[in-house]
Amino acid sequence: MTEQRDHALSAIRVRAAAGDLRRGWLTADSWTVSVALGRGGILANKREGDGGTPRGIFHPLRLWWRADRHPRPRSLLPTRPIHPQDAWCEDPADRRYNQPIRLGQGQTGDRLTREDQLYDFIVEIDHNAAPRIAGRGSAVFLHLARPDFSPTAGCVSMTKMSMLRLLRRMSPQTRIIIG
Repeated sequence: MTEQRDHALSAIRVRAAAGDLRRGWLTADSWTVSVALGRGGILANKREGDGGTPRGIFHPLRLWWRADRHPRPRSLLPTRPIHPQDAWCEDPADRRYNQPIRLGQGQTGDRLTREDQLYDFIVEIDHNAAPRIAGRGSAVFLHLARPDFSPTAGCVSMTKMSMLRLLRRMSPQTRIIIG
């Protein structure tokens, strides 16, 4: 991937690696990096809790980042700092399913402020966003990988260096092609 910051990527392609469906490759222009995928591999019929990374064509909606840990990264995406009360609704019975929510003390949910580094940078994508269908999967993001690149719950994860490089050229018009 060239370092041209004046034009956005038209597409990013994510595919499973041969021999391990929980690992994959992300390609942007001529640049390819290793990624971790969901423990269920890439699935065409994504369901809540199946551990699959959804197959399809998506678009990035927003970058969330831990402003308490990192400076705001350069990006063409709308950005929002993550606050301690920020979470994601993963309950298919809740009207706020697959949307960001704010939690108070003692409330449960997938909090975006984690002790580990996985959610230090999150690219929210439009999987199951319009319309939102209960049970079709929630909180599918691009985020940082664990050091051992172990599988995600359905997201696509990568190194911090790869994420920051990708963010410089990813825009809301960039297609994320998974599968």
